[in-house]
Amino acid sequence: MSASISTNLPPEQRIVVTGIGAVTPIGTGAQGLWEGALRGRSAVAPITRFDPSPFATHIAAEVPDFDPSTYLDPKQVRRFDRYSQFAVACAMMALEDAGLSPGDVDRSRVGACVGTALGGVSYAEEQHTLYMERGTRAVSPLLALSIFAGAGSCNIAIEFGFTGPTTANGDSCASAPVAIGNALHYLRRGEADVMVAGGAEAPLAPLAFGAFALIRAMSTRNDDPATASRPFDKDRDGFVMAEGGTLLVLETLAHARKRGAERIYAELTGYALTNDGHHMTAPRPDASSASRAMRQAIERAGRTPDEVAAVSAHGSSTPLNDPTETKAIKEALGEEKAERTPVFATKGIHGHALGATGAFEAALCCLAMREGCLPVSANVFTPDPECGLNLTADGPRPFAPGPILSNSFGFGGINAALLFEPAPAI
Repeated sequence: MSASISTNLPPEQRIVVTGIGAVTPIGTGAQGLWEGALRGRSAVAPITRFDPSPFATHIAAEVPDFDPSTYLDPKQVRRFDRYSQFAVACAMMALEDAGLSPGDVDRSRVGACVGTALGGVSYAEEQHTLYMERGTRAVSPLLALSIFAGAGSCNIAIEFGFTGPTTANGDSCASAPVAIGNALHYLRRGEADVMVAGGAEAPLAPLAFGAFALIRAMSTRNDDPATASRPFDKDRDGFVMAEGGTLLVLETLAHARKRGAERIYAELTGYALTNDGHHMTAPRPDASSASRAMRQAIERAGRTPDEVAAVSAHGSSTPLNDPTETKAIKEALGEEKAERTPVFATKGIHGHALGATGAFEAALCCLAMREGCLPVSANVFTPDPECGLNLTADGPRPFAPGPILSNSFGFGGINAALLFEPAPAI
């Protein structure tokens, strides 16, 4: 394997992952997320957060037993909606996992990038119900401060006193990798030493959920929730909505070494973003823009397609996305290389948390690098002949750490790709 382009960069421009914080349907914290992925047991079940009976879909992947008071004081619990609760809780866990105390860093050199498709829309739904039932006086005066996409990243900045670059994006299901990619740019340009980046999503409320049900994007396999999300399976019938969040601590290698970081999970070497320019929901049939994002991420890392050791697929379990992603992977890597390269698709177990899911998957790439093992691709009972990929469908697979390409695609034709590589020596 040739040297990555990052090895030719000074340590101030090499970007590493030193912490992971996660609140997901399959586990909490880095270890909980990893153990859930290894178990391969689906978290999809009948919805409990609201009555889904008006819709054809009655299932989702909820975060079980999330208690915000574990992470936040009572005032914050009242002030933050579920989206911001997820974001701040994940930031706390990620910083702790990195062994990074906010008081020990230059807070003007630390920022946060949080991606989300819907932000505080669920809280807005709750408040609108109160308004309709009891009038304006029943509405929380904090509503306007809770529903915008930037509430997650800004609450992180306020919680820890971080005054570096703090941004949000609403790039649909590609939001988290876009946030991670933006953080990479801030760090490489010298605008920050540390960034907390990823995604959070709390979409399980009737209107938000129903919007996706109306366009028939979600699985209706209500009688068998655990197998409803079936990436790359012939009988897939749509995605399964989920909630949660995951954030990574990204920092320059120079900063990690200077502060004596105990662990580096992986190095982030490549990022690319393209758009299909084609349709709001359907991917471009020839997959050319998605494959271009993958190739650019690989090229910007100074790698060749033949050096990609594994692919973390978007694998949404929708009829159009999975074969189009297959086509994109084969075009980006080359047909023969794509058939040899292990591909893992984890939405079969944790569902699709919209703007947060790409962060779940980015974290799993980093953990797979550390553990030398690729997660299972669950629920591939009858592989779709249109999706002839080397899926980890039989269970977790031993992995000699090498570059992992992570794909995320969103409504509006957004295509994001990240390339993670084995951790450099501290």
